[in-house]
Amino acid sequence: MTLREYGPAVSVPLGAETGRALAASGILQNATPDPARDGHWLLRAGSRVGVVRTPGGTVVRVVPKTPVSRLFFLLGFSLDPARAWRDSREGTVDIGAYDDVVPALAHAVERQVDAALRQGVLQGYREVEESATVVRGRLREAEQIRRHFGRTPPVEIAYDAYTADTAENRILRAAAERLLRLPGVPGPVRRRLAHQRVRLAEARPLIRGQELPRWQPSRLNSRYQPALRLAEAVLRGTSPEHRPAGSDPLAVDGFLLDMNKLFEDFVTVALREAFHEHGLTARLQDPHHLDTAGLVRMRPDLVVRTGDGRTPVAVVDAKYKVEKADGLLNADLYQVLAYATVLGLREAHLVYAAGRQPERFHEVRGTAGRPDGRGVRLYQHSLDLSRDPGQLLAALRKVAGRLAEATPLPRS
Repeated sequence: MTLREYGPAVSVPLGAETGRALAASGILQNATPDPARDGHWLLRAGSRVGVVRTPGGTVVRVVPKTPVSRLFFLLGFSLDPARAWRDSREGTVDIGAYDDVVPALAHAVERQVDAALRQGVLQGYREVEESATVVRGRLREAEQIRRHFGRTPPVEIAYDAYTADTAENRILRAAAERLLRLPGVPGPVRRRLAHQRVRLAEARPLIRGQELPRWQPSRLNSRYQPALRLAEAVLRGTSPEHRPAGSDPLAVDGFLLDMNKLFEDFVTVALREAFHEHGLTARLQDPHHLDTAGLVRMRPDLVVRTGDGRTPVAVVDAKYKVEKADGLLNADLYQVLAYATVLGLREAHLVYAAGRQPERFHEVRGTAGRPDGRGVRLYQHSLDLSRDPGQLLAALRKVAGRLAEATPLPRS
């Protein structure tokens, strides 16, 4: 079944157990029994796009409003804005000719893994602890006494092995295996992913539910880094487990991108990069408290500070939503006004995914007790995601430039 992101509800035949599990999972915005048709459920998609398959075999596909090529540009820039692993002409992830989320994702990951392995599989040192008949490396004396009461052989040893079983290769293998389980992966891409899995066979498989192994960026793994960041996005967005009340977990194989989070990440990362050009720093998800007792927490998407990082000069919040007919979203204005008040700022900014006007502002009454006689200003910006990547980045650089010009404080 196919749903559209934030589209109308669709009535589909669905078993009661699967329907209840989908309703409790949070994958969809709404899932309720259809009062007009027995054995049917009304399903309505929210901000999550991609595809999932329930244990009963039902496949739910959520199509994004944003073009898939643009969606993967947002993802790629958010993951790694500084590297050139996006397509050099358009700034987009290489998704081939595919215009659906899962085929495009599988193609992009396979191409990145292939590029990472082009010079051979990366090897590194990993500490191994085992029982052996000969001494190699160092003796684990405490384990030797505890397990064997001082008898030899076997001996408990630890040593550093030079192997392909590294955190980097385990992550790439796991991403290939997850994608091979997804519905909707085209045959040619599936065959290439299977080939990459064979190339990474020396890496141990990841155990489902465990945290991803940690890796550190370095000169040695620089050719792996684009593939690793995309692979981690796959592993975090696939195979969620949901536990409806009073039942066992419902394992759902699939891949889901939360457009709310994706848009927020793109806007904040792009603005952070743009502010660097003006000698300003920016902190993502900067924690603060609304009250003096520290009981009410708040976490603005982006707090812009002077070059030394000490003094806040503006706050930005990203909203993946469309303006109302009157152009006003009062709750959002109240939210950023609270941010500006706590941080002692003269302005705050909201960035929307779409709007009736490219920019508008509101001057808040009762806040004009400043040397310039101006009250707190709340700016609303609209970012049209159908525009080219270069135009999107230029629009955000314009926002950053205007904000930098407006601050009288030193920027370095």
